[in-house]
Amino acid sequence: MTTRIASFAFLAFLLSTSAVRAQSFELGAHFVGSQWSEFNGVDYGIGGRFTWRALPVIGVETELNWYPTEFPGEGIAFTGDRIEGLVALTAGPTLGRLRPFVRAGAAFLKSTGAPQPFPCIAIFPPPLHCLLAAGDTMPAFEFGGGLEVSTSARTFLRFDAVDRILKYPGPTFGPADEISEEGFFGHAFKFTFGGGWRF
Repeated sequence: MTTRIASFAFLAFLLSTSAVRAQSFELGAHFVGSQWSEFNGVDYGIGGRFTWRALPVIGVETELNWYPTEFPGEGIAFTGDRIEGLVALTAGPTLGRLRPFVRAGAAFLKSTGAPQPFPCIAIFPPPLHCLLAAGDTMPAFEFGGGLEVSTSARTFLRFDAVDRILKYPGPTFGPADEISEEGFFGHAFKFTFGGGWRF
């Protein structure tokens, strides 16, 4: 019995030691573009990402993006700048200089209020852009993937393409103009392109 316990403890020690050796960290910066499912136009911004590669095939990462311009760019803007935060998991093998991966995460998008007085029609429920003009923090989810390309032992380029699922507030009009009391989810495309450093 003592031999079995000692063997198990030794095996656990070896596994934990190899996991510590295998882990690494990444720090990156990127350009980001995202769409809103209910509005026209692409929202552009900049961001940063910190990744803990617990194992060569698994990454745990946090991401922060800032969209500095008013949106939409044409017409009357219903929001000033926006801040987006994300926690995600990535999984994918390293194939030479390439690492294709899948990605899933939970996020939030904090939207500031309209930068100038915003005219809204007096109906109930109000249109979505009128709700957002007051400012809001919306939960979101992301599912997609990307590609990481090593440019040296310590540097890399990275491209992500995901489906951003944004939870809009309610009550308002949802898809197909039906009334949505609790808000609704909208799907839209989002991409990032940038680079970083491993340490």
